[in-house]
Amino acid sequence: MAPAIEVQNVSKFFGSLRAVDDVSVSIEEKSLTILIGPNGSGKTTLINTIAGLYHADTGKVLFNGRDVTRLQSHQIYKMGLARTFQIPSLFGKLSVLENAMVAAKGNPGENFLRSMVRSSWMKKEREVAESSFKTLSVVGLYSMWDKPAESLSGGQMKLLEIGRALMGGAKVVLLDEPISGVNPKLAHEIFETLVNLRRELGVTFFIIEHRLDIALQYIDTVVAMAYGKLIAAGKPELVMADPRLIEAYLGA
Repeated sequence: MAPAIEVQNVSKFFGSLRAVDDVSVSIEEKSLTILIGPNGSGKTTLINTIAGLYHADTGKVLFNGRDVTRLQSHQIYKMGLARTFQIPSLFGKLSVLENAMVAAKGNPGENFLRSMVRSSWMKKEREVAESSFKTLSVVGLYSMWDKPAESLSGGQMKLLEIGRALMGGAKVVLLDEPISGVNPKLAHEIFETLVNLRRELGVTFFIIEHRLDIALQYIDTVVAMAYGKLIAAGKPELVMADPRLIEAYLGA
């Protein structure tokens, strides 16, 4: 299967700190991959560089074969790659449905002049609402569509962020600790949702995660970093037994 993301000899510096050090890795299309490593190993910097929040100082980032190394994050997002954060950023006073709807692209009602002519955007608005309901059903939030987003639990907020990424047309989603602080039952539900989205919609997920006792039950591939470098990548059972990974965690 073709890679959705290719990182080629990427380095990112902050002054004298080499946060990402000559990393090369491929994330296969329609895969579920986790990125692991001790705190300070460069995981978040790598994700931010892929998403365009940072620009690589050396090397290249390819998305679906296209060089996106110098593109801005909003340009990469429009191409179908979304990034969520450990702390969800939702519109707390808006409903769950409204949070999903605002992520849809190309709504004519957002145009200042066309918004004054109801007939020019009502059909599109209905279509977006229908699509949002379907997305909320897929991520397990359909029954909460009319609840304010601020009333959701932390895990439900993370599911809503995934839903918003899908509403924005994302086919690749970078997730930052989606089950951090989430109770075990909902944590399993979140990963089950990711598996379903990969299977039914062909979405690719690249995920920073520390709760390996849960994550390893669902993923295809593990990528491990330490001290800014890639130390292992491959099948979970092989990477988790790699002495370099064990040494990295013990050393940290």
